[in-house]
Amino acid sequence: MAKNKIISKILAAALFVAVLAPMCALSSCSKGDRQVVNVYNWGEYISDASGTTDVLREFEAKTGIKVNYTTYATNEELYSKLKGGGANYDVIIPSDYMISRLIKEGMLEKIDFGNVPNYGNIMEEYKNLDFDPENEYSVPYTWGTVVLIYNAKYVTKTVDSWNILWDEDYKGKIIMFHNSRDAFGIALKKLGFSLNTTDFGELEKAAEELKKQKEVLQGYYMDEIFNKMGNGEAYIAPYYAGDALTMMDDNPDLEAVYPVEGTNLFVDSMCIPKGAKNKEAAEKFINFMCEAEIAAANSEFIGYSSPNLAAYEILDEELKNNEITYPGPEVLSKTEMFINLPDEVNRKIDDLWTEIRGSSSDNILLFPAIIAVLVVLCVVIIIVGRSKKKKSRMY
Repeated sequence: MAKNKIISKILAAALFVAVLAPMCALSSCSKGDRQVVNVYNWGEYISDASGTTDVLREFEAKTGIKVNYTTYATNEELYSKLKGGGANYDVIIPSDYMISRLIKEGMLEKIDFGNVPNYGNIMEEYKNLDFDPENEYSVPYTWGTVVLIYNAKYVTKTVDSWNILWDEDYKGKIIMFHNSRDAFGIALKKLGFSLNTTDFGELEKAAEELKKQKEVLQGYYMDEIFNKMGNGEAYIAPYYAGDALTMMDDNPDLEAVYPVEGTNLFVDSMCIPKGAKNKEAAEKFINFMCEAEIAAANSEFIGYSSPNLAAYEILDEELKNNEITYPGPEVLSKTEMFINLPDEVNRKIDDLWTEIRGSSSDNILLFPAIIAVLVVLCVVIIIVGRSKKKKSRMY
């Protein structure tokens, strides 16, 4: 009898596996791809538990979809990761020129806007932009500008030009962007050229300026700028306006200005990489990010400007009236948006950037490090030599 009971239980279990388990796999019991969305975003670029709204947890609670969230520091880092094919993402948030490049290289999926009804909240001036003229591949997340940040406690000169980033009086206290497009953009603006020049002669002149600048730099950084400017380790740096506000909140000695030569205006947008495994979940995430309250929470937390009209209307008045976040027409008239450059121009910039970074004064920390290694090697050689002498005396 006991055997019969055991056999009955085994048969029942087999029946469940054969019939019910597959049904469960197709239903909400599944823990598969449809229950996950892999998001790849800039660092410090979403409202989290330290803000008014923990956006990722809100999305998970509302949809039941788990968010795997990782970050990058530059558009170029994002591109390399996608091009390498070693990681799978469902939502990425690149900038304008990089979106254009990804579209050109067939690296983005077209978005089904039927699944993104909140796209209607996006302001008309942020639709049909040059990097996605047919509005097929991207949904604007934020927009912003590049500003000059400086520590008024130590910088006594007037700061209104990119020239301050070459000032020898602040040698060792100046930081430059650790990515080629932003660095060249600043040098080109300093020289009065377009951010999007395709003239090799102008690019070479910009490269010469960047080589000269290395003599006064503390180094090339991205996210590290937060701490270095915040604790007074560096005095002057270019960075993105929203992050500048965060730094200024943390350190009241910091101020930000728009250079008279003009600057970059960028739009960061949500996109879906080609071959994304969880496209439907990705579109749900993008739609959620376009909700008025969520977009407003993100904008207020990170300090960047919102292209979302419904969100803008409920923003804190102080933020809406901040000239760094929402500059006036005089500043905006001098801004340029990066465009995707021809392949040969991108290669030229890459080659020049490698040359700049590889020249004699490249990394301020490299020479001391080499000296330190040589000193250690010398000490080791001396110790070994003495040890051998002692051993020979013993014999």
